[in-house]
Amino acid sequence: MESSRPSERVRLAVPNKGRIAEPITDLLERSGLHVAGSGERRLIAKTIDPDVELLYARPIDIPAYVANGAADLGITGLDMVEERGAAVEDLLDLRFGEATLVLAVLEESAVTDPAQLAGLRIATEFPNLATRYFAGRGIPVSLVPVAGACELAPHLGIADAIVDLSSSGTTLRTNRLRVVAEVLRSSTRLIGNPAAVEAKARKIDELVMALESVVRAKGQCYLMMNVDRARLAEVEEVLPGLGGPTVMPVASHDDRVAVHAVVAESEVYGLIPRLKRAGAKDILVMSIERMIR
Repeated sequence: MESSRPSERVRLAVPNKGRIAEPITDLLERSGLHVAGSGERRLIAKTIDPDVELLYARPIDIPAYVANGAADLGITGLDMVEERGAAVEDLLDLRFGEATLVLAVLEESAVTDPAQLAGLRIATEFPNLATRYFAGRGIPVSLVPVAGACELAPHLGIADAIVDLSSSGTTLRTNRLRVVAEVLRSSTRLIGNPAAVEAKARKIDELVMALESVVRAKGQCYLMMNVDRARLAEVEEVLPGLGGPTVMPVASHDDRVAVHAVVAESEVYGLIPRLKRAGAKDILVMSIERMIR
């Protein structure tokens, strides 16, 4: 691989633990950016690209590292970026790790509107986001910063409500909590230092393209089939395709063509029998690792 100039070498900060750490590792591997010694625990790791290295850090610290230039790029949750108020560029939504920061109260609480919490106590691991949320609505509250197990605070009498991250709502229901309002919808993001994004544009564009190709391929399948020319129109009518199917001649079969198409994985089950009825033969379904436009 041709090495870029030293000034274009990129440091990417990724979580050292947490719910999105494993999906991020998988994303990097699938994008082709294999990590050297991936089974070892270290703060900085090399990748297959000599101009890209990884910095392992706490998810909450990554926005600050990117903002102050300790890292050129970072991958973390939007909730962490907003909590830090970091001056970074949001380069790519990686479309996993979706969660919602919610305002919740005990199921038996009479509170149905955030305004009813005026003067009361709110427990949270996100004091800056919570402060901005209530201040923006002119609701005076008393924040109770906690570190973990936020959902227990109302049961222990520490707070009257919580502002906490919820992925599926299961933890809230298990702890008999009810959502009153949404504060922020979050997902995993690739963020960049504004100066680095400009100064190291070529290398950063390469990284964005590699990661985006994996994101774009998620949930897509590649279909290949043979079709008699006389029935091609019927098959094309059935295929949803991504930009339409590709039709190619089949060697030594003038009356037959090969049809290729990218379709949503969720559609494959019902699509195959319809294609068969329309005249498709020898249908192959293949997974897609990366898709680059």
